Amino acid sequence: MLSRLTRFLPACALALLSLCWGYSWVWNKQALMDAGPFTFSAYRMLLASTCLLLALPLTRRTLRPQGVPHLVLLGILQTTGFVGLSMWALVEGGVGATSILVFTMPFWTMLMAWPVLGERVRGLQWVAVALAGAGLLVILHPWDSQGSLLSKLLGAASGMLWAAGSVLVKYMQLKQPRDLLSLTAWQMTFGAIPLLLIASLIGEPPAVWSGRFIYILLATSLVSTAFCWWLWTYVLKHVDAGIAGLSMLAVPVIAIASSAWRFGERPHAEEMFGMSLILLGLLITGGRALHRRGRAAQLRS
Repeated sequence: MLSRLTRFLPACALALLSLCWGYSWVWNKQALMDAGPFTFSAYRMLLASTCLLLALPLTRRTLRPQGVPHLVLLGILQTTGFVGLSMWALVEGGVGATSILVFTMPFWTMLMAWPVLGERVRGLQWVAVALAGAGLLVILHPWDSQGSLLSKLLGAASGMLWAAGSVLVKYMQLKQPRDLLSLTAWQMTFGAIPLLLIASLIGEPPAVWSGRFIYILLATSLVSTAFCWWLWTYVLKHVDAGIAGLSMLAVPVIAIASSAWRFGERPHAEEMFGMSLILLGLLITGGRALHRRGRAAQLRS
């Protein structure tokens, strides 16, 4: 009975992540009314990493980081790059379009995991990648001068950096298993420092410490950052990088629904069509994964 429950834990973790990360896009948009994107990102990541670092000795783990060069690189990819660019994209564009573009990450992950991890793209997975590429192109529609192309490019770039960080986590765990809590805490710490430097260099104004900003900073730092990033590394340890990434495509759906409810945002027809293509790719890949898992279970029995 316990072993059966354990098998469902990664799926439960993915569902919880989808809910938390989906609604956190609304919080992020509200926080950016009181702080610049790099300032908010730096405060959020520093507070989250501090909480995780404090949790290490409380859970009888060592504070000493393992594999500092890899952790610095991971921090630059997943904290400085992904978080910083996604918040910058959110300043320039809406919640719905930005979240969709950031969460093209699963398809970049699947492509990157092939040469790095040996997780080959096969059969219908190529159809899913093609659908995702078409959906991305439709959403970007660079041939149309209306809208913010900069925001869309920033969103897509942040998704690529997140994918690179996810593959790096899997690679690090394969080479030398590391404690997930320590890995998450230190990569956030190393990645937050460049965010502070960037905010200072470009002259972002100081944050307005309103009650709304303080509440959102605490919520995003403790829940959607500290807890959920640790949960994400747990998922990556137990699920193939490509499948884990594709399962997260529920997040932009929740983000779009939340932004429609909170801000009255309505995606354009092109964005809806592009998102439909991406979700179709998810259904194809998810169905293939379930079929493979079912066949493997039959063989074991």
